[in-house]
Amino acid sequence: MFDYPVALTPDDNGTVLVTFVDVPEAITFGADEDEALLNAIDALETGLSFYVDDRKPLPAASKPAKGQKTVRPSALECAKLGVYQSMTEQGVKKSELARRLGWHMPQVDRLFDLRHASKFDQIEAAANVLGKQVLVKIA
Repeated sequence: MFDYPVALTPDDNGTVLVTFVDVPEAITFGADEDEALLNAIDALETGLSFYVDDRKPLPAASKPAKGQKTVRPSALECAKLGVYQSMTEQGVKKSELARRLGWHMPQVDRLFDLRHASKFDQIEAAANVLGKQVLVKIA
């Protein structure tokens, strides 16, 4: 769902530049491709956090070209982003989500802070009041 294709470009200084066509705010690099892809996770999470902070819809991930690598946020961040996306699609404001959950606004703010280690049961509760459920799959 949040698998974003990456462009890996060798720099003239021997590093590998990582960019995302769908999330232009996410830019990073690494000493080699493996390090660049590892750094890309953090860059993607940071880039997507700008959309959440600005209360904008998340950019859709385009289909990768054949053989193109993709990067996704960590599982916890994917769950948070899924709840945020459902909330946005339904036109539910954070204050309304807080009311439905019986939470204070700072709790809702922390839920959508991608740097905050929210508890999974809080994410599930938020999904449930939006008529959604969180599914975990290990492949």
